[in-house]
Amino acid sequence: MTSPIRIAPSILSADFAKLGEEVRAIDAAGADWIHCDVMDGHFVPNITFGPDVLKAIRPHTSKFFDVHLMIAPVDPYIEAFAKAGADLISFHVEAGPHPHRTLQAIKGHGKQAGIVLNPGTPASAAEALIEDVDLILLMTVNPGFGGQSFIRSVVEKVAQVKALIGDRPIALEIDGGVTPETAPLVVKAGADTLVAGSAVFKGGPSAYAGNIEAIRGAAEAARGSWV
Repeated sequence: MTSPIRIAPSILSADFAKLGEEVRAIDAAGADWIHCDVMDGHFVPNITFGPDVLKAIRPHTSKFFDVHLMIAPVDPYIEAFAKAGADLISFHVEAGPHPHRTLQAIKGHGKQAGIVLNPGTPASAAEALIEDVDLILLMTVNPGFGGQSFIRSVVEKVAQVKALIGDRPIALEIDGGVTPETAPLVVKAGADTLVAGSAVFKGGPSAYAGNIEAIRGAAEAARGSWV
């Protein structure tokens, strides 16, 4: 069964001075998930926010919190993000030596678990872990900053990972440079969940609904007939 297209606005591109308001606005505008990019200034060259901020915004929406940890080490922080309100926690396979242990730790806190592959990491890195994940996230930019340009060479890897997933109930998510122009490329290759930052938040709250619908419409049109 084909999964519906999910749009997951990344609050990395929101106005941090009024983050609660921004979360409520994208919820009302039609966001399916809320994507929370956590960066540590070590694994990636930027620092965003920690579990206390996640906990602070959790009451502002009942939408699914998709928490993407761009941190190393990961394991010491799983409990804090789980308790702060994450519904799914994903981490980079490049960030530590024992990704299977990390998946077990996330599941042990009752959360869905995902793995993330950087643009230079091959699809085969997901193969040994695929029976234990709820989501595979492919970066279409190098992690660390919002507003980067989409790396088109990753589209082939999307198709490779989709083939690995087969009929398993695993979400295939894309993060980086997603716009109405690039969304069709990854959806045709098999993606069903699209993280978008700048393309959603541009123009302010009055534009959010139209921005989300533009991405969704382009993605659904590319998929063709779907249920």
